[in-house]
Amino acid sequence: MNYIRLGRSGLKVSQLCLGCMTYGDSAWRPWVLKEDEARPFIQKALEAGINFFDTANIYSRGESELILGRALRDFARRDDMVIATKAFFPMDDQPNNRGLSRKHIIHSVEASLQRLGTDYIDLFVLHRFDTETPIEETAVTLDALVRAGKIRYLGASSMHAWRFMKMLAFQRHNGLASFISMQSQYNLITREDEEDLIPLCLEEGIGLTPWSPLARGLLAGANKLDTPRAQTDEQAPQWYGGRAEVKQSVAVVETLSATRGVAPAQIALAWLLARPGVVSPLVGMSKPHHLQDAVEALSLKLSDGEMTTLAAPMQQHLPIRRW
Repeated sequence: MNYIRLGRSGLKVSQLCLGCMTYGDSAWRPWVLKEDEARPFIQKALEAGINFFDTANIYSRGESELILGRALRDFARRDDMVIATKAFFPMDDQPNNRGLSRKHIIHSVEASLQRLGTDYIDLFVLHRFDTETPIEETAVTLDALVRAGKIRYLGASSMHAWRFMKMLAFQRHNGLASFISMQSQYNLITREDEEDLIPLCLEEGIGLTPWSPLARGLLAGANKLDTPRAQTDEQAPQWYGGRAEVKQSVAVVETLSATRGVAPAQIALAWLLARPGVVSPLVGMSKPHHLQDAVEALSLKLSDGEMTTLAAPMQQHLPIRRW
C-alpha cells in the first residue's frame, strides 16, 4: 500500500479509501450490507494496508458510523486510522437537523463522535454547500471544533469552484482552520470538475478524494450484472443512462481490459489514480474481488496512449474554454 499526504497537510492517507456507504441497514438502501457482512471487508481492507475510511451521518441514518467504529475498535489501533465523516443532508424532518448552521454542525459532530466511539474525527467533510447559511458561520464553527480537538482536518465535497474558493479565502483571511481535501464525483465518465474545481484544487494544494470512481459500478461491468444495486439504483440511470459517449467509455474500458488481461475496474481506477491531484479514491467493497481489483490498480501503469484512448469518448463533451 502507498501512503500520500492529503493536500498540503501533514496527514498521510492510504492511496485507497474504503467508502463505507455500502455498510449499514438494508432498510435504507436494499444493496447495503449489514454489520456481520460488512466487518470482513473492513478487516480485509486493514490487512491490505488501508488506513483511510470514509462514512457520513446520513449513511443508513448513522448505522454506517456505528459499524465502522465498532470494527476499527476490534481490528485496529485508533491512532493509526484516518476516519472521515460528513454532514449536511437532513437526518429527519426537523428544520434544524440539516445544513451547515452552527447548531447542526456541532450537533452532527457530537453525534458522529458518539456513534464512531472516538473522541476526535480525523477529517470532517461538508457533504454539500449550504446556500442558506452564511459561510462565515460555517467556517468559524468548523475552526472552533478544530481548536477544541474534536476535528483534526477539514474537507469539502461536491460544490461549485467559486463557492469553494470563497470559503477558502474567508478561512485564510481570518486565520481559520482551512480545507485540505475535496471529495467530488470524478471518474472516466464524470469529468466536469476538470474545467474549474480540479484546477482550483491543484492551485490551492487541495487533495482530491473522488467518490464513485467507478461510476456506481458502471465502469466495472455492473451494467451486465443482476444485483440489488443494479436493479434499484435510481441515480445511475439518471446520471449516465442513454448517453452514447457513456457507452463508448465503457466499451473502451472493456476493450483495454481484455487486451491487458485485467478487470475493467483496474483499468478505470488506474486511469483515475494517474490524474493530477488525485490522492485517494473512495472505493466501495461488497464482494471479495473489489478489494483485489482496487489494490492491483495501484501498480497498474497505463501508457500515455492508453490514457488518451480511455479519455477520448468523453473529451469532446467537456466544457470548451472561451478564453
